[in-house]
Amino acid sequence: MANPKHSTLLSKLASELGVHSIVHSSPDTKILCLQRFIRLFAYGTSTLILVLYLSSLGISNGRIGLFMTLTLLGDVMISFLLTMFADGVGRRRILGAGGGLMAMSGIVFMLSGHYWVLVGASILGVISPSGNEIGPFRAIEESTLAQLEPSANRNDIFAWYGLIGTAGTATGTIICGWLVEELQRLNGWTPNRAYRVMFGVYAFLGLVKMCLSFLLTKNCEHIPPNKHEHPDSSEMNTLEAETLLSSDEASSPPPSPKPRKPLPASISKSPFSLSLTFPTIRPSTIPILLKLCLLFSLDSLASGLIPASWITYFFTRKFSLPASTLGTLFFTTALLSALSNLLACPLAKRIGLLRTMVFTHLPSALFLALVPLPSDRFLAMTFLALRACTQSMDQAPRQAFLAGAVGEGERTAVMGVVNVVKTGSQSVGMGASGGLAGGGVLWVAFLVAGGLKAGYDLGMLWLFLGARGRGSEEDEDEEGGEERG
Repeated sequence: MANPKHSTLLSKLASELGVHSIVHSSPDTKILCLQRFIRLFAYGTSTLILVLYLSSLGISNGRIGLFMTLTLLGDVMISFLLTMFADGVGRRRILGAGGGLMAMSGIVFMLSGHYWVLVGASILGVISPSGNEIGPFRAIEESTLAQLEPSANRNDIFAWYGLIGTAGTATGTIICGWLVEELQRLNGWTPNRAYRVMFGVYAFLGLVKMCLSFLLTKNCEHIPPNKHEHPDSSEMNTLEAETLLSSDEASSPPPSPKPRKPLPASISKSPFSLSLTFPTIRPSTIPILLKLCLLFSLDSLASGLIPASWITYFFTRKFSLPASTLGTLFFTTALLSALSNLLACPLAKRIGLLRTMVFTHLPSALFLALVPLPSDRFLAMTFLALRACTQSMDQAPRQAFLAGAVGEGERTAVMGVVNVVKTGSQSVGMGASGGLAGGGVLWVAFLVAGGLKAGYDLGMLWLFLGARGRGSEEDEDEEGGEERG
């Protein structure tokens, strides 16, 4: 017979870590999380070898930096168009098309070694030079998750969404590292040939992701707010109003989610139907959006200076690490990052989303600046691992914060604009990293990136401490109308 105390403790732990939220989430939510795992697995395989592959083709460091910049600038344009019209065209349609673009890019990289052909494939397709999200996927998925799940569960869902993606990156990097090394041991196999095989794997994973998009239901599609009330609109007063910034020492437990209403037949369109509508962003949202874009651009510029592909290059050139060791290193850092995502859930419930974002992200910025300083590779790897311990703890609170700061009907468009700004800033950083690597001073990128990320953290605290979620304002107006009625 189970000990009641142990059962209660395990139940409380599961609640704190958001296990109940993800287990009882909708099937669509689970499919979106599986899609993210497969996508980030593919990104992990390509990121570990991307710079090494381009270098094996005889491409200079400066042109590699240009390649990454052009890749991200192309992604800015495509992502902006797709996310702005995703709600009208159909979210499932866009996610499926993105999987097809991943497959196309992988096939081109597997078959061609021409610089400008690869640039074209990376611009028009989907190749992640940083190991992080690229393309319209994340903005669409996060907007969909915010629609599918009640607001009280969003931080938990976003935490697991982030953890599952980071676990995909970790698995992809370690499998890629060991597989590349094993392939190179075969008679007559060059590193370049082994890298091409991994891009074939990348193309296959893109096709798998595309097929998964067709399993999503009509519940993932946007419901026009001017025609039908969102099934969850009456709940937008829990997390968004009370846990954006404040601790919940004095807050009451969130109300139980209300049953979802079935979607109206008028929006039950198939994944292949087409309806172009231009999204609107309310004037009251624009000041918030501008502040977020300014701060996120600093963080993304820093991320662009030291993406995983350039970190791989740095450790390879400075410490002569083999592919298997690099794969193990990035698997370890990604695993630490994934586990830390779960710790963000109970922390955000106690000190609020904003404080969780800042107080966990700031130490990682300091450790990042320390990575290039040691001459001993184990100490440098230790700093990288310490950075990973808190590097991703801000992601789930940040997305829950963003989802609560804007209204339901504008979420996809706002998240798309934010992602475009972040990607554009990353492209500037990657171009600068290519120049620094060409000059033999790539270590400077680590120092500058650490400073920029610290500035982002302090800026978030300064500009948003004391703010309230958009959801709370809408619900107060709605409740007031009910009372007056």
